Amino acid sequence: MFAIAVPTHHARRWRPLGRFLVALLITLVLSATASAQEWTYRVRPGDNLWELSARHLRTDVDWRRLQQLNRVADPYRLPPGTLLRFPVSWLRIEPAKARLVALRGAVRAQVSSRASVTSASQGLRLSIGGWLETGPGASATLEFADGSRLMLMDNSRIVFDRLSAYGQTGMVDTRMRLQRGRAANRVIPARGPASRYIIETPSATSSVRGTRFRVNAGGDAQPGSTEVLEGKVQVGGAQGAGVLVRPGYGSVAASGAATSAPTRLLPAPTLEDAATQLASLPMTLSWAAMPDAVAYRIEVVRDDAPDVLLFEALTAATRLRIADLPPGRHRVLLRAVAANGLGGEDVERGFEVSDHPLPPLTLRPLDGETAHTPRPRFEWARVEDAAGTTLELADDPAFERLRLQTRVDGQRYRPSEPLPPGRYYWRLASRDGNGRSGPYGDALTFDVSDAPVDPGLQPPEAAQGQLTLRWKDAAPGQRFHIQIARKPNFAKPLLDREVEQPQVSLDRPGGGRWYVRVQTIDDDGYVAPYSPAQQIRLPCRVCYAGAGATLLLLLAL
Repeated sequence: MFAIAVPTHHARRWRPLGRFLVALLITLVLSATASAQEWTYRVRPGDNLWELSARHLRTDVDWRRLQQLNRVADPYRLPPGTLLRFPVSWLRIEPAKARLVALRGAVRAQVSSRASVTSASQGLRLSIGGWLETGPGASATLEFADGSRLMLMDNSRIVFDRLSAYGQTGMVDTRMRLQRGRAANRVIPARGPASRYIIETPSATSSVRGTRFRVNAGGDAQPGSTEVLEGKVQVGGAQGAGVLVRPGYGSVAASGAATSAPTRLLPAPTLEDAATQLASLPMTLSWAAMPDAVAYRIEVVRDDAPDVLLFEALTAATRLRIADLPPGRHRVLLRAVAANGLGGEDVERGFEVSDHPLPPLTLRPLDGETAHTPRPRFEWARVEDAAGTTLELADDPAFERLRLQTRVDGQRYRPSEPLPPGRYYWRLASRDGNGRSGPYGDALTFDVSDAPVDPGLQPPEAAQGQLTLRWKDAAPGQRFHIQIARKPNFAKPLLDREVEQPQVSLDRPGGGRWYVRVQTIDDDGYVAPYSPAQQIRLPCRVCYAGAGATLLLLLAL
């Protein structure tokens, strides 16, 4: 803006000049505006004005206006290489839905403002008014009409305000609101003046035209943030005109506050012995501590699709264990997080997870089984190309609270320490001759119980001077230790014997009350606790009966 001051007595003389200058200024401004809002097309062999108009213009814009604007003398002949100008306001605008190309964990969506909420699935298409929401430990990757991609992190929600395309020009107008959580963006360079990619958060608005950046919506007294990795991002806050953030810098803004000046991102951490650490699963990452970092964020993405998130963690430590990943070529990214919430530059390492050797088939304990011994035995089948097995036992299905992680050369394992009563999760992975582990199999659950089980004892019968006891059979290869005594403490047992079969015969004892208990002895030498003691009564009149008899004991082993 500028003004021209003209003395009063020269007003009449200067009015024509003033009108000329004002007209010239308006012409220049309108010319610049029109130039900024025009899309240009380079003519190709075979093009004609009618087809180009039908392909790009609104139906209410006549092709003759395009001819007049570009001063085309002969609409039948367009010299190849000629540049045609298309005002953006004349271009056809069409809906351009976003597509869900990958997801992990629980993701919910509403594809439009009138649709019902549903569980998201790969290939889902979302339009204006729709939203996407990720749960704990979940992520989702969206692709827009121009090929730009957004990766929505866990516990995040994004709403789509505009998803439009300008015909077949390649220009796309994408505008959305990140209401909570975090998102990483890889934006295709703008293909014309109408291309837009705008993300609004509660504290700032980020506008780009081809770049790679991360956005955090903030919340819970934490400011929002924008971190630029490639290109430039215009970040506007609630107060002020905003700032232009260049690569390697970030900006933070609390809700209702001004956007901060660009701040240099923390440099990438240094991974220690990365080549050996990434050779096999489970793998352990370790890195050197950074004095200005309050935490570290670790992500694993597909090497051929870096917008597909496979694993994510935030830790204040300088060491992290990653137990399970799908087979394939992957890339791990590690960055430091500063006290202001800005994530720093990434250090990246590529590695491969093999799908061989395959995980072994599990034999015992069965999924959902209840073990009545504190040291249950784990058994599995042999995998032909495996040299060993890795077993993990945890208190949670995510295997974050490991009770043990051990390598076994054989096909069975028994914990050295008793397990407290409760629910447990276990899984297996095979190892090859070089010590590399294949993928883990499905996790199975089992319960350890110390509750006594009713054996279901039947009334006794005895005759011909013999008493036979039988109990429920157990696993192949097990032996049994049986005791019979007058007193429940089994201080002086009448019978104290190991047998190969689940039965025993003995000379009939005297009448009255007797106590019986049995314990199993596995083929690996493990001796299980005794079963609960059971009472039997042998009346004297039965003792002197003359017929053979059998006492069936259904003892829970």
